[in-house]
Amino acid sequence: MFSKILIANRGEIASRVIKTARRMGISTVAVYSDADRDARHVEMADEAVAIGPAPAAQSYLVIENILDACRRTGAQAVHPGYGFLSERAAFARALAAENVVFIGPNPRAIEAMGDKIESKRFAREAGVSTVPGSLDVIEDGAHAARIAAEIGLPVMIKASAGGGGKGMRVARTIEEVAEGFERAKSEAKSSFGDDRVFIEKFIENPRHVEIQVLGDRHGNVIHLGERECSVQRRNQKVIEEAPSPLLDAATRAKMGAQAVALAQAVGYDSAGTVEFVAGQDKSFYFLEMNTRLQVEHPVTELVTGLDLVELMIRVAAGEKLPLRQEDVRLDGWAIESRIYAEDPTRGFLPSIGRLTTYRPPQEGRFGDVVVRNDAGVCEGGGISIHYDPMIAKLVTHAPSRFAAIDAQGEALDAFAIEGIRCNIPFLSSLMAHPRWREGRLSTGFIAEEYPNGFANPAPVGEIALRLAAIAGAIDCQLNRRKRQISGQMKVARPVEFDAERRVTIGAEEFSFTAAPTQKGVELTFSDGRVVGVIADWRPGEPVWRGAIDGARVSAQVRPILNGVLLAHGGAFAQARVYAAREAELARLMLEKTEADSGERLLCPMPGLVREILVREGQTVKTGEALAVVEAMKMENILRAERDGSIGRIVAEPGQSLAVDAVILEFAA
Repeated sequence: MFSKILIANRGEIASRVIKTARRMGISTVAVYSDADRDARHVEMADEAVAIGPAPAAQSYLVIENILDACRRTGAQAVHPGYGFLSERAAFARALAAENVVFIGPNPRAIEAMGDKIESKRFAREAGVSTVPGSLDVIEDGAHAARIAAEIGLPVMIKASAGGGGKGMRVARTIEEVAEGFERAKSEAKSSFGDDRVFIEKFIENPRHVEIQVLGDRHGNVIHLGERECSVQRRNQKVIEEAPSPLLDAATRAKMGAQAVALAQAVGYDSAGTVEFVAGQDKSFYFLEMNTRLQVEHPVTELVTGLDLVELMIRVAAGEKLPLRQEDVRLDGWAIESRIYAEDPTRGFLPSIGRLTTYRPPQEGRFGDVVVRNDAGVCEGGGISIHYDPMIAKLVTHAPSRFAAIDAQGEALDAFAIEGIRCNIPFLSSLMAHPRWREGRLSTGFIAEEYPNGFANPAPVGEIALRLAAIAGAIDCQLNRRKRQISGQMKVARPVEFDAERRVTIGAEEFSFTAAPTQKGVELTFSDGRVVGVIADWRPGEPVWRGAIDGARVSAQVRPILNGVLLAHGGAFAQARVYAAREAELARLMLEKTEADSGERLLCPMPGLVREILVREGQTVKTGEALAVVEAMKMENILRAERDGSIGRIVAEPGQSLAVDAVILEFAA
């Protein structure tokens, strides 16, 4: 077994590998760019080596820099994580030349399966069913349009070396093919250093199901069941689960056998994933093979009880797999949510900045529920424009799918992040979505269910009542504290507060009276409903945890003027508790309205201006592309929201802009 390994990655996956290595008694070496000098994975590792400037192309993607770090530290092996150099055969060979072990598959397998074009050719030759398409490298936009016309629209344009949703575009018209080709090619070049793209038929209403395979260097290959990753946005996975609600035992066995056969054909000898596009009728086609550890590997670990990182390390050290296919058991259900630094109410645009608050839910086993949080950040850390916007991966495991979903919803409500925008409200709301809970999924789920984007739902029904109960309990607690302040002026008798209180939750108003109990407070609402609330929350804590009528409830709490902002179940509400007269006066207060910015194109996220696609004086139509802004390795096309003409162009290509910075102004 190795005594020291280097992790050629950053963020949560670097932290994840370090945890397992530490448990195995293996020393670890972290590498970091200038932007990651104070990152969590650097702090966790036993040693750390600087490898270059912030852009990945000048640090994490430079093979010689990683080799130099190995020489300086004496690392015997390298775990590449995912992304960056994890699927570069040249990297594995360069390590071998230095007598350093690559904790991943052999270079031949990487070359056969790691390249999307070559892997499809190989799969066809091996008799594996593949999606119809052209595997020829596309020369230009016109060539792309001709191929799309031959295959038939819609089509998927994909980077050959791509992954993580980068360099992928769905085109439903010939015009979109040319535009999508240029964007995919550009993203592929900047993210992977390889601008080759290809085109395949886009399967309507598909599901994304993948099989985890594991091989050793003694010819043994097994599979560890499937994961469903159909809930995606912009071709990037958002929620994953294991097992899949689509598959039955027979389909699982058939898909698993095909994945194992493909892995055996290329002599696969590490952890890898064979991805399939599946129809609602359980038909499936080979999509690609990822020759690395997947982002969503924790759900497989929780349903199998295996540590995939440990198995990768042991296999790389020459050990045989410790189990056979018949030993693999799937127990319970696991759900994973990817916590991203993005604003779901503004089209999921990236958000960067400092995590002024980062309080994840408590990890561990709670009865028959397991909560796990894989993260590469900590409170006070920053989210950089240079890398993927993932903050953490929140995973829950329970005996059934519904129980795992409910546990996930509660854990999301207990996850407090401030300083940047994040997608927790969207994920929390999604956990209650009927179609998600029923398992009626497709890769178009988010686009279909949120065609106009996501807006925080107004609290209604049970959610509104819960928030009213929390606000009422907080008000009672704060009033009790006020009575205990020392040095108060002595009065003839204690101040009497109004027995009846009114709480506003969004547009709704509840009236209640409160009576303290031994462990909390009992609220009697005007409709006669009595609600018991128990909590150990203290003023200033960002998360309220307690029980309402015996049911566990969590909510995020932020102080606002004369009240608190509560977030629960995806809903946000300004909660203010008043006496009756105060409530009457509060209803007379004017609402502040936002200024109209329709005469300007504003930068929706901090980013780099890649292109300005119009000129001053040009007439534009609704939907016409105006500019391209790059943030976190994704290129975002900004379009005209109405017909008009361009007045003054303010920004220039290559300029870094803050959120809401003016890019151009429209003519009056």
